[in-house]
Amino acid sequence: MFPHRNGHKYTWTSPDGQTHNQTDQTLIEKTWHSSILDVRFFRGGDSDTDHNVVVATFRERLALSKQIARRFDGERFNLRKLNELECMKKYQIKITNRSAALEDFSDSEDINRAWENVKENIKTSAKDSLGLQEFKQHKPWVDEECLGLLDQRKQTKIQWLQDPNQISFDNLKNVRHEANRHFKKTRRNI
Repeated sequence: MFPHRNGHKYTWTSPDGQTHNQTDQTLIEKTWHSSILDVRFFRGGDSDTDHNVVVATFRERLALSKQIARRFDGERFNLRKLNELECMKKYQIKITNRSAALEDFSDSEDINRAWENVKENIKTSAKDSLGLQEFKQHKPWVDEECLGLLDQRKQTKIQWLQDPNQISFDNLKNVRHEANRHFKKTRRNI
């Protein structure tokens, strides 16, 4: 469907450097097939495999109302504290005291204003007794040694692509194995 030069169609080259395969098919539901704008591969992507990276460019149309409905105000309460008996009782007492102040609600008041009062009472009670949930800070696991191994793997792959023989392929295989083992070990230690 998308015409490209032959150099941009081959996603796999055999170790002898002579045989090329074109496997850039993208599987998508029929109703969305017109959303795909282009499919091609990139030789420069480091995917740690003998295949090249296939990239599909597509457009996505989102309804604005769904985006607005999913907005998050950034305030989450630590609901795990409700499992503790002491915190649960404290929360129940605060809610009971605050809702007692709302019992003198008159029919002349606006229902929306009454709902805002109830909502604010629940929020302040939860904030006082439960506290806010702390978001996890993800620590970066990539260090200088990982970057060095990535660079070494990339250089070894370039050497194999320039001179595809069994020795360079075995060297690439060993460097990949060493790099993957180090990456797993580093991620596990975080």
